[in-house]
Amino acid sequence: MDKAKLMLASRCYGQPTNPCLVLLHGLLGDKQDWQDLMPRLSQHFYCVCLDLPSHGDSPSLALPSPGFMQVASLIRRTLTALNIETFHLLGYSLGGRIALHLAQLMAQQILSVNLESCHPGLTSQALREQRLHCDKQWHGRMLQMSLSEFLNLWYRQAVFSDLSDSERAQLIQHRSRNKLAALQQIYLPTSLGLQQDLSCLPHQLGVPWHYYVGGQDDKFSALATAWQQRAPLYLHRFEHGGHNIHLSCCDAFCTTLIEQLTTPDT
Repeated sequence: MDKAKLMLASRCYGQPTNPCLVLLHGLLGDKQDWQDLMPRLSQHFYCVCLDLPSHGDSPSLALPSPGFMQVASLIRRTLTALNIETFHLLGYSLGGRIALHLAQLMAQQILSVNLESCHPGLTSQALREQRLHCDKQWHGRMLQMSLSEFLNLWYRQAVFSDLSDSERAQLIQHRSRNKLAALQQIYLPTSLGLQQDLSCLPHQLGVPWHYYVGGQDDKFSALATAWQQRAPLYLHRFEHGGHNIHLSCCDAFCTTLIEQLTTPDT
């Protein structure tokens, strides 16, 4: 495969004359994760939903370690091919952490940064090493387990405790389209343990920054509150939402996002 021509899979909704909104899904997801939001968001934005590498219809490729900037470069190349010049940026979880790196790479083209349940980065090398050790254990499970076994274990983590049994089963069924061999290519290179602390970025990029968090997600609620106290960040809390707000609070999430991105000076 010619890396110079490598592109990510995309699906676009709405009119190209509207402001562009680029959407980046989380680990195990794909561009279809945003499907339920499109009827409303596409009325206001030209929505570009991308598949991250090793997800959905995008190619699987070996990444350097860390691999954040290579993923961001692939996104930039894809957006250039789609003739996207300026855009609002929305990223969920891993997609949010990729968005932080894309914001550095394409600072002059970004209209706003919108992060959903996204970690800006651990604050010490000791914490990063601890997280990397944990992620290596998960990577080992990818090598040893079937996809079904891995997904069942993954979605039993505390961060997904808001999911009901039926919601968990439905999510696992949807995620069963993944291929573990492909996921292994991106998992460790984009580990939080390899990411630098990027919490200073809202001070450096002069665009609006919005953080969306679920009230039932204790870990990320605390993280978001702490980040807001030291950075110019608009915090939007959804009291009945968990880690995946656009799934659990789809209508409220759309309403808030549209209000924030279509109101002048926000």
